[in-house]
Amino acid sequence: MLKPKQKRIRRHKRIRSRISGTKELPRLCFFSSNSHIYAQLINDEKGQVLAQAHDLKLKVKSGKISKAREVGKLIAKLGLEKKIEKVVFDRGGFKYHGVVKALADGAREGGLKF
Repeated sequence: MLKPKQKRIRRHKRIRSRISGTKELPRLCFFSSNSHIYAQLINDEKGQVLAQAHDLKLKVKSGKISKAREVGKLIAKLGLEKKIEKVVFDRGGFKYHGVVKALADGAREGGLKF
């Protein structure tokens, strides 16, 4: 029987086999630990991180969902500063609800399209 982390890693490998980012269409990579939320815009052709955002410096002290929404808005702002409007969303093997959905909605509110 697989543990939840092993299942997430399997899902992530399956997702990554299908998607990859370029300079024009970078990959919006999401990761959530037990206490923090991270997002990156990645160009997989060069192995380069174009922008990154996390909740460590945000002033939002309430739940993870509101933090995720703010991180999504922040990564969208950073992406738009670098003239990135469209991205490919990589949920990192996490199921698309709760924190993952909040980050995606925040990025869409901030102006990213995916």
